[in-house]
Formats: sequence, structure tokens, C-alpha cells
Amino acid sequence: MIKYVLYASAIMLQVASVNAAQPKVKTLEIGAKAPAFSLSGTDGKTYTLDSFKQAKLLVLVFTSNHCPDARAARQRINTVAKNYKEKGVQVVAISGNDPKALLHWELGYSVYGDGFDAMKEVSKEEKFVHPYLYDGDKQAASTVYGALATPHTFIFDQQRKLIYHGRFDNGRRNPGPATDNTVQDTIDLALAGKAIKEPITRPFGCSTKWSWKRDWATKAEVEWQALPVAVDPLDIATAKKLAANKTEKIRVINFWSTSCGPCVAEFPDLIDAYRRYQRRGVELITVSLDPAKDKDKVLAFLKKEQLPLSPHSKKSVVAEGRSTNNYHFQEQDFDGLADVIDKKWTGPMPHTVVIAPGGKIVFRHTGQLDPVELRRAIVKQLEIK
Repeated sequence: MIKYVLYASAIMLQVASVNAAQPKVKTLEIGAKAPAFSLSGTDGKTYTLDSFKQAKLLVLVFTSNHCPDARAARQRINTVAKNYKEKGVQVVAISGNDPKALLHWELGYSVYGDGFDAMKEVSKEEKFVHPYLYDGDKQAASTVYGALATPHTFIFDQQRKLIYHGRFDNGRRNPGPATDNTVQDTIDLALAGKAIKEPITRPFGCSTKWSWKRDWATKAEVEWQALPVAVDPLDIATAKKLAANKTEKIRVINFWSTSCGPCVAEFPDLIDAYRRYQRRGVELITVSLDPAKDKDKVLAFLKKEQLPLSPHSKKSVVAEGRSTNNYHFQEQDFDGLADVIDKKWTGPMPHTVVIAPGGKIVFRHTGQLDPVELRRAIVKQLEIK
């Protein structure tokens, strides 16, 4: 209890310091000059406004890795960058979110968070032909431009006066083609020397995660740390029901032991995945294979790692007649357990499976997990549901 109080007190002091730095954000007005910036790109280069001085038009898209609207727009933005490069149009993507201001569940639509290293992975995977710049540390560019959402697009003419800001298109969360290509149409008008019909539109998308929003994440962390942690014995019959998964949920089942180094090492990544996707019907079920005599040791480990039953999972768990997501298999029929969960499991720990509604295993891995691969499997299944 003392440890928790000290943790909560320390974290609330951080909240107070963050709140004091809350900026006043106002979006640039049409006709305003583009403010200067100096930002690091995922390609290792540093970019300033002058880096693009040869461009006839400069298109700045404030975006992010995690937002479903931003994710869906990635390739549409990349396509415009490809198609208009030879026409003198420079597209630049900027991520202005503070990664520490994100709640875990806000990452529930994405494999990656908004950190700089994650941006590098996204840029590589998506084969971006445009620069992808990081503004999440100081948020200086996002603040001075007044980027309200992701994505939020700003178009500047050759004199670097703002001629448009707002949505990129009307695609929202659909990764396919948009029916109203707002930015592309605006670029065409500008290149033709024609007046911009609609210089301001609403940038629908996830709100910018300003650093002052860290207090929300901090509050959520304090609440998570206060949740009770429990573990129940597991029998073969219950294991069989869990594997059958006659629910609408996606189940991640992990077999582990306190004496298994890779099991202990990957546990924080499992919890992180659970917290990301808990609100989207994903549950983490852990099964300890420690000897029965070590039941206190198992519970102590789970408490140390802080793996409670999420409040967003509780209702469905109770409806199944269960009370926890943590189990301890204290019997000796390990073959029987393996047969009802995953017949392809050869025995080594840790072992993890992702089970879709209806009981189909859509991902399995023996050994320490790559957290990105686990999240990729979960997101892929969520997009199928």
C-alpha cells in the first residue's frame, strides 16, 4: 500500500508540471506565411522549411501512426506524393503527437505507437516516398501551425502563403480510394492558377495528443495499478472451453512459468498488448505451469507485473462463469492441456496462441515473442471481425 501511495504521489507531481505547460493552439489563417521549423526525419536527415524551397507547392500533413483515420490515409497521401512530385509539389508528413500523452486503448487500432522509432518502421513498411518528420518531443511545429487532428493538411503556395487547411480527403477510416479527393483537387486548382473553392475544411480525425494530455495517461496508469490481481486453478475442462472460444472475443492465451527466463522477459509486452486492445474485445489469458506448491509465487509474480482483469473484460468474463484471466494449471496432465489448447504445441515455454471467435488459432509462437508480430496478428484479426 505504501509503495502504491508513493507511486501515485510521484506521478501526480508529474501531472501538475505537465498541466502548467498547456499551450494555446490556434490554426494558421489563410494567407499566413509558413512558420519555420527544424525536424528530424525517419531517414536520418534534419529538415527545415528551406529544405523544400524549390517546390511550387508545399503540402504539410500532420499525421500519426496510431490514429485509424491517419492509418487509412497513409497510402492515399503517398500516392499524391508520387503523382505530383514531377509537377513541383512536395508532400511532407509530420507526426506531432507526444507518445507519452496516449492512453493504452488509443493504440487499439494500430500495430505501432507514435514514437520516433515506430515512425521509422511505418515509413519503411509503407514505402513512403515523402519525408516523415518527428515533432512529438517539443511539438513546436504542431503548435505554431495549429494542427488540430490527424491527419490535418496545410497547403502553401510558392511564396509559402497558406492557401488551404483541413481534411486530406473524405476517406476517413476506409483505406481504399476516397470519393472526395479534397487535397488533390486543391493542388490541381493551385497548379492551374485558379482560385481555391474551399480553402478551409474540417480535419476529421483523432485529436492531437498534446503533452499536457499526459495527465490523462498518468491517471489511467494510477487506476490500472490499483486494480486487484487474482489467479484461479485451471482444469482440462475449463481449458477446453477457453480454447473453443464460443464468444465474439479474440483470445490471447499464454503459457508461462516463473522459472522461465523468456516467459518473464516477454510478460510486459503481453500486458501492453492487452491494455492496447482490451476495449476492442481482446482478452489476455495467462496459464502458469509452475508446480502446485508454488501458487503463492505465481500470484506474487502476477501482482508484481500488475496483470489484473481489465474492467472492460470483466462483464464478458463473469458472463462465462469465470472471475479472472489468470490461471495456474496445478495438475499433471500436461499433454491433455496441450491437446485441448493447441495440438501443434511441442511443449517448450513460453507458448502463445491467438484464438479467433469460434476457436480457430490464427497465430502461434513458441519462445519469447516479438511484440510487433503479436500486435500485427491481433490487428489483422480485428480488421476481419
